[in-house]
Amino acid sequence: MSGSLYETLGVKENASSDEIKKAYRRLARKYHPDINKSPDAEEKFKEINAAYEILSDPEKRKQYDMHGDNMFGGQNFHDFASSHANSADLDEILRNIFGGGFGGFSGSSGGFSGGGFEGFGGDFGGYQRREPNLDVTARITIPFDVAVLGGTHAINYDGESFSVKIPAGIKNGEKLRIKGKGKSYNGKKGNLYLIVEVAPSNEYERVGDDLYKDFDVPCKVALFGGKVKVQTHYKEITLKVGKNTKCGQKFRVKGYGVVNRKTGVKGDLYLKANIVLPKVEELDDELVKIMKEKLPGD
Repeated sequence: MSGSLYETLGVKENASSDEIKKAYRRLARKYHPDINKSPDAEEKFKEINAAYEILSDPEKRKQYDMHGDNMFGGQNFHDFASSHANSADLDEILRNIFGGGFGGFSGSSGGFSGGGFEGFGGDFGGYQRREPNLDVTARITIPFDVAVLGGTHAINYDGESFSVKIPAGIKNGEKLRIKGKGKSYNGKKGNLYLIVEVAPSNEYERVGDDLYKDFDVPCKVALFGGKVKVQTHYKEITLKVGKNTKCGQKFRVKGYGVVNRKTGVKGDLYLKANIVLPKVEELDDELVKIMKEKLPGD
């Protein structure tokens, strides 16, 4: 009756629990996939952990000592583990053979491990057994105004509808974490990470924390100066326009841009003048005559 579990750990069949533990710790350090990058290290690491899971438990070891590799259909443990490479599959089969206690290992490379990996931290840089990654990522597109002012945005994910709080000043490509909306495993839930895309605006252009917007200036105000009302994201303002204002001339309105999420300071709003010329047909005939005679140009 073969004892391939003992062979996997490199110990004799009458090895003490302390000898088994020492052998396991030595081999686990050697073949851990975060350290050993050889192609077969991960499979070897799975076998070592599964072997220790069985031999470190007195009841499971007793079962194995009675039946040997017959418990694996007569295969040695290496061949048995290789034929069930999927960790969940191997988990379930070993659980059926030996009972509970096979937790399923999920480290940087995935794979199988039992509870014997605990207590390894002192010699192995604080490594602890990690759960499977339950986090998921999705993309959402939000309106431009919501990105500037903040607010809520309704989404439908995985058949569930809910509202997401959008912080003011969020940018393209930033992520939002929604707790508990990820995948489920053993009663635990991961998080949903939303990558935000901001829809373009027909009215504004955003450059960093600053906003740019065109605004209409009547010809009379552009020539002689005056005041123009402009609607911003925050409120309507009255802008003072000097005489001889040219088309495309910029006016800076401090603090009317987008809030910086790190500093809490708002950028500026730059208003670009668009001079609106009156239609000649709407002008007084006498004024048209004077303009034709007096305005410079050929």
